[in-house]
Amino acid sequence: MQFFSTRDAARQVSASQAIVQGLSDEGGLFVPQSFPQVDVQAVCQLEYPAMAAAVLREYLTDYDPAFLARAAAEIYGAAFAGKAGFLAPVEGDTWALELWHGPTCAFKDYALQLMPKLLVEAKRNLGRTEKTLILVATSGDTGKAALDGYHDVPGVEIAVFYPTGGTSEIQRLQMATQQGDNVAVYAVRGNFDDAQTGVKRVFADKQIAEQLAGQNIRLSSANSINWGRLVPQIVYYFAAYAQLLKAGKVAMGDPVDFCVPTGNFGDILAGYYAKRMGLPVGRLVCASNKNNVLTDFLNTGVYTARRAFFKTSSPSMDILVSSNLERLLYHVTGSDTEVAALMARLSQTGSYTVRSETLAAIQETFSCGYAEEDQVAGEIRARWQQDGYLCDTHTAVAFHVARQNKRAGVPMVVLSTASPFKFPRSVLAALGQRAPENDFEAMGLLEQATGRTAPASLAGLRGKAERFDAVIDPEQIAAVALGYQI
Repeated sequence: MQFFSTRDAARQVSASQAIVQGLSDEGGLFVPQSFPQVDVQAVCQLEYPAMAAAVLREYLTDYDPAFLARAAAEIYGAAFAGKAGFLAPVEGDTWALELWHGPTCAFKDYALQLMPKLLVEAKRNLGRTEKTLILVATSGDTGKAALDGYHDVPGVEIAVFYPTGGTSEIQRLQMATQQGDNVAVYAVRGNFDDAQTGVKRVFADKQIAEQLAGQNIRLSSANSINWGRLVPQIVYYFAAYAQLLKAGKVAMGDPVDFCVPTGNFGDILAGYYAKRMGLPVGRLVCASNKNNVLTDFLNTGVYTARRAFFKTSSPSMDILVSSNLERLLYHVTGSDTEVAALMARLSQTGSYTVRSETLAAIQETFSCGYAEEDQVAGEIRARWQQDGYLCDTHTAVAFHVARQNKRAGVPMVVLSTASPFKFPRSVLAALGQRAPENDFEAMGLLEQATGRTAPASLAGLRGKAERFDAVIDPEQIAAVALGYQI
């Protein structure tokens, strides 16, 4: 399996090279040359680790299948407490795919626990011995998941950049207290898009690449622009379908709809890949918060990133430039020149418009909707009071949009992307309780109010020493990459 750039299909690389490099030299994203077709029934009979290995080897064809099997078995076992890809009933034929049972209590763990192994093995496959410098822009969850996965991995250094004031306090502390000799964390003045743009500029700067090469260092990414982030996320769509099959809720071939809270479009794009591989995915419903740039695009075909930015109670979705939409545009148009022109227009003007045929093709699979802040709170309260289901703010966005897009007789799986205890003040307030300023006090009160126990990895942050407190401008990300002290 070869991979090529969304902006220049002539740039073809192996899976190992795509994972090591992260982003193509001219700024495009790597996509697979084809969508492998799998025996869905056979895959759905596998336990999660074996299922992951089966999906991974379809794309990572230059990796030893035995290595992929070992890595999947190591990652998706104890670290997820037996709940990898856990599907929970909510009400009727609506389900929650709980993706937060991993070490950092967010869905990013599925990829970022595995990616360090994929990176190290990719370098071995390629005979590469240089140091890898990973730069990560995060809206909250990716940063901690990447730090947890890559800390103290030999031959790797990682720097994470998050928007100052743009995460929950729990998310910030998860990053600021991270242990490891090869990690660094910076708050960036501005929003996530400012941090993400700063990181992308570093990747596109040939002079920086040359300076780093002189020090035997190469850049890579752990954001969802890296193919190694997307491929592990395909697996849990198969896992959800498998559990519905085993429960007798669907017969093989019946469609299942998925509603995904997303800002950078990677998590829902993984569902599109699963569909293209043969999984009977019906509709993919894109759920946005008040930063509803994706909703507007999916309805009109016009993408406008230069618009009002809102800080919301679902900060991991506070994003205006959704990187992975570029991959979908390539798959739908089949044209690298068209995608390159659209991305150039976005960079220059902050907006682009796709052809009506492109929008129609996208709308064949994708639906959308968004939730205002009061609707998010109302959804948390309703799911708890009516169904006894406790969810976080991001998942609440998806529940709200899922109800708007529910089709009679078609099961709806909502991707639950983070533990409610990552956002205890917002969840507690939504339940009608007084929310104290301190997140840990709120966490305790949320436990009392619901009878649920906060994950130990979150509760254990209280009193932990903070290691990182630097605040920088987006323009200083380049200096960090070059090793200057800030």
